[in-house]
Amino acid sequence: MREALDRAFVRLERGFDRGFGARANPLRHLGALGFLFFWILAASGIYLFIRFDTSVAGAYESIGRLSREEWWFGGLLRSLHRYAADGFVVVSLLHLLREFAAGRFRRFRTFSWISGVPLLWLLYASGIVGYWLVWDARAQVSALAVAEWFDALGFGTEPMVRNFAGAGNVVDRLFSLFVFLHIGLPLALLAGMWVHVQRVGMPKSLPARPLAAGTLVMLLAGALWRPALSEVPWTPLHLPGSLEMDWFVLFAHPLMYATSPAFLWVLALGGTAVLVALPWLAPGPALIAARVDPRNCNGCGRCVDDCPFQAVLIVARNDGAPGRLAEVMPERCAACGICAGACPSSTPFRGGSDLATGIDLPDASIQASRARLETELARLAGEEPIVIFGCDAGARVRELADPATATISLRCIALLPPSFVEYALRSGAQGVLIAGCREGECLYRLGPELGAQRIAGEREPHLRASVTRERVRWGGFGAGDEEQARAALETLRRDLGRLAPVHRAPPKRRLRDG
Repeated sequence: MREALDRAFVRLERGFDRGFGARANPLRHLGALGFLFFWILAASGIYLFIRFDTSVAGAYESIGRLSREEWWFGGLLRSLHRYAADGFVVVSLLHLLREFAAGRFRRFRTFSWISGVPLLWLLYASGIVGYWLVWDARAQVSALAVAEWFDALGFGTEPMVRNFAGAGNVVDRLFSLFVFLHIGLPLALLAGMWVHVQRVGMPKSLPARPLAAGTLVMLLAGALWRPALSEVPWTPLHLPGSLEMDWFVLFAHPLMYATSPAFLWVLALGGTAVLVALPWLAPGPALIAARVDPRNCNGCGRCVDDCPFQAVLIVARNDGAPGRLAEVMPERCAACGICAGACPSSTPFRGGSDLATGIDLPDASIQASRARLETELARLAGEEPIVIFGCDAGARVRELADPATATISLRCIALLPPSFVEYALRSGAQGVLIAGCREGECLYRLGPELGAQRIAGEREPHLRASVTRERVRWGGFGAGDEEQARAALETLRRDLGRLAPVHRAPPKRRLRDG
């Protein structure tokens, strides 16, 4: 079921790509949209709080006055606040579902997954208490529903629902508690969001400008088209016959009355327990973490800068030699090899049969990649031989192999040191096609981005300027995009025909263990 859901998401995301482009595709930036909605809520909430009368007698009127007398600003911000809260709920649930469908909840992602679970409780609690501050009939129904829900636990000496049963029971002190909760809960939510991304390297905490601008315009259009308005005032001795319900934030109340408070507790606590236990219920395959070779590590820190999950740090050497070196935290390591691709010692031009690098994957080493490349280069023929470097999770580049085309598929495209491109061109290839994943589809988050920056010379290690750029092409091809990759290959082959051929001898075969 999870795999089918993942395929459905992939089709939907690629469909949105055609309309918005990957950078402005909301389905590819759900986490960043969550941060955006939070800041919209914070900015609009500050103004609303300034204009808010924090008393039982004045709360309803102060909020209503914004919509009546200041609809063009205060009323607009109130509506923006309401719809941003709904948007925050929607993108958070979609983000949870997307990460589950893609299997991004186990091994090196366990911390991020578990730290995100309490955020759902804080998100809903913040939204529900926010509705109480309006102090209208909708707030009355919500407060009574929450009180009945907690009363079902039977922990209190008297039912909580009595606090809302009569006009004299609701005093300014209780209302001050609501105000405190509506400030404190979002602050706790922000702290939780900060913790949530602590083991994510270079987190995308804000969407690209086109997506951010489009989201804000959509919220403003909704606020103008259907302004958020209060229901009739809170009347303790009278419940409204009907009212407009916010099904994104307040859906739990009708669900409780349709079932029972006990059912809602079982659903909420049981669902939370399943989410927390999921990394151990479906742990996935074991991973072999990257390893550091102290003899070849100079402590430059490039692996630290590029690690997508902050699994590498720089520590003092303990072998008696001066300086520092990298250290891998195995529980955080994704075994993607991006660190090996960033290491300055990962160059195929180093002599000897044993290519030892500062940091490497034991089961997908740089030495093994060089050996595969040399084997492929040795069999190349034809006038325009080309080498394709691909990604195991992207298009199956092995299907493009022929006597004039060598293919090397790597665990992640950022495992490819740029020097391999130059090595291929110096060893007989006339051109190189680098076929990374589509933008937003990398299993390790940053592979295509880091790889493209290295090839473009924007990030170390970079492809040297002496390499003819007309002979190197970069493309993003996801799983199933083999025909698009083939078309890019043929385009490169045609373009190479316009360039003067480069005559170089293939590399000498080295003797290797195994």
